[in-house]
Amino acid sequence: MDISIVVPLYNEEESLPELMAWIDKVMSANKFSYEVVFVDDGSNDASWEVITKLRETYSAVKGIKFRRNYGKSAALNVGFDAVQGDVVITMDADLQDSPDEIPALYKRIKEENYDLVSGWKAKRYDPITKTVPTKLFNAATRKMSGIQLNDFNCGLKAYRLDVVKTIEVYGEMHRYIPVIAKWAGFTKIGEQIVEHRARKYGTTKFGLSRFINGFLDLLTIFFVGKFGKRPMHFFGAIGALSVFIGTLMAIWLIAVKLYHIAWGSAYREVTDQPLFYLALTAVIIGTQLFLAGFVGELVTRNAVERNTYLIEKEIN
Repeated sequence: MDISIVVPLYNEEESLPELMAWIDKVMSANKFSYEVVFVDDGSNDASWEVITKLRETYSAVKGIKFRRNYGKSAALNVGFDAVQGDVVITMDADLQDSPDEIPALYKRIKEENYDLVSGWKAKRYDPITKTVPTKLFNAATRKMSGIQLNDFNCGLKAYRLDVVKTIEVYGEMHRYIPVIAKWAGFTKIGEQIVEHRARKYGTTKFGLSRFINGFLDLLTIFFVGKFGKRPMHFFGAIGALSVFIGTLMAIWLIAVKLYHIAWGSAYREVTDQPLFYLALTAVIIGTQLFLAGFVGELVTRNAVERNTYLIEKEIN
């Protein structure tokens, strides 16, 4: 099979027939063998009934329905488990992503050997409450990940099959899939300008909570990707530095006290100095961080996947 298309959706009953007809037209014109996996993320409208009817018309349609709303990341992860095509395309169900972009994305994966190609909506039709947070996220993600993409959160992306079969997406991490792919060893990541269309049906699902959760997930990806198998390198280093600074401050206070005693001059008690309590706090916090690193190492060493590594090629 040439292409698998994963479409996560939530309350998009009006757009689904038009989207599927458009996808089928593009696939037929380019003679692609394909499947479309609709993942209904607990919709409370008639989306699932529409998917069921589409299956009667289009044999390429497959559907998965959640019992409740889990979020886009969960929908994508389940969709990735189900696909079989050589190239996997993800797109939103609201008709803001154009199926006409699929052939060009497919070509870049197959002919230019990219692991992942992310769409870039250079011209957007979203409200400012969505575009401004998106720009902030993109800037922060570029800085932390080193991946030079303009639009990490674009729903229209293309992947090689082994990429989606390797990565795991959860929380709000769908917006950082290129980062997850990079940490998994898929480093050939490209970008392509794609058309962004104004929403035709329904309303946006964007809210303030996604802004907050997205930022927290970015920190999670950065930490787990870099220190997931060696937590002591993170907690231990900070803890040791904190203990070292606290100890230096304590030694300084004691040395100054002894100096004044030797010369017979008056000086406040060590415990009367604000610096003493700062030193004590630094030592306590450093010790706790160090212990956190040890606990993290114990958990990691007992984890089922502690020695699971991604092997690209092997000769026996």
